[in-house]
Amino acid sequence: MSRRTPPVDLEKLIHDRIRDVPDYPKPGVLFKDITPLLADHVAFAGVVDAIVNHHGRGTIDKIVGIEARGFILAAPVAYHFGAGFVPVRKKGKLPARTYEETYDLEYGTETIEVHADAFGPGERVLIVDDVLATGGTARAAAELVGRAGAQVVGLSVLLELSFLHGRDRLGDLDVHTLVTV
Repeated sequence: MSRRTPPVDLEKLIHDRIRDVPDYPKPGVLFKDITPLLADHVAFAGVVDAIVNHHGRGTIDKIVGIEARGFILAAPVAYHFGAGFVPVRKKGKLPARTYEETYDLEYGTETIEVHADAFGPGERVLIVDDVLATGGTARAAAELVGRAGAQVVGLSVLLELSFLHGRDRLGDLDVHTLVTV
């Protein structure tokens, strides 16, 4: 007699594997630490599979990962899509000609960049990140993709902090969230 593994409640697993760290990176901020989730094979694979399944294989040309935790999620998503991976990095980290965008964070400002030649004309791009907070990072990444000549078809995030209303800053961008708090 074979034993069947019970189905996994992915949303509960994600909640259970995200650690709250108060006052990081500065007082008053409650940081959502995903390292326990990444260390759990079932949770990590479940997140990657859920993103890929939501968008459907063969529908995306490039996956954008936003520095730094977005890289960790975006690279295996790109692999499963059979798509290219494009890093969006903090200013000054990319070696060739770039486009840049400055935006506000919940605790400061930041500038991100993408290589100017990262996308072909009209390529379909999915942006992947760990957290949707104020929406500034995601909006800036979408602006960069558009400026580079590609089409953003959506944003997938592990966790949405709904109390910060980041989704409101993203206009009609298709936003896929695995867990909302």
